[in-house]
Amino acid sequence: MKELFQHAAISEGVTVRVAVNFLPEQSRIEAGKWFWVYHIRIENGTEGTIKLMSRHWRITDGNGEVSVVDGDGVVGEQPVLAPGASHDYVSGCPLPTPQGSMEGHYIFRRDDGSELQTQIPFFPLAAPATAG
Repeated sequence: MKELFQHAAISEGVTVRVAVNFLPEQSRIEAGKWFWVYHIRIENGTEGTIKLMSRHWRITDGNGEVSVVDGDGVVGEQPVLAPGASHDYVSGCPLPTPQGSMEGHYIFRRDDGSELQTQIPFFPLAAPATAG
């Protein structure tokens, strides 16, 4: 099944694409827990090799509460992308509300040691309305 990437951002030749899906089977709505899975594809459109060093996420729930998540690499990896290569990974986000949003950036290191910051596009997290 081909995934539809709903959101994309391009920064200095690096494209970050996001597909997000609500997972009712992982959510516990009666307990105030909603869960989304997101698929990220990073495409290196630069002329040099880049290594993903760190991530910065800003996660906002439906009450306006903001969580900031910083860490090395993505899902335990620091992928190296040659020119024209891409890297895919999947992760998840729980929220205490049926809607929210995520956005952020990655820091890459180029072959010459310089840093490159790429935008992760803003994307909404929205659970479908449930009959109540």
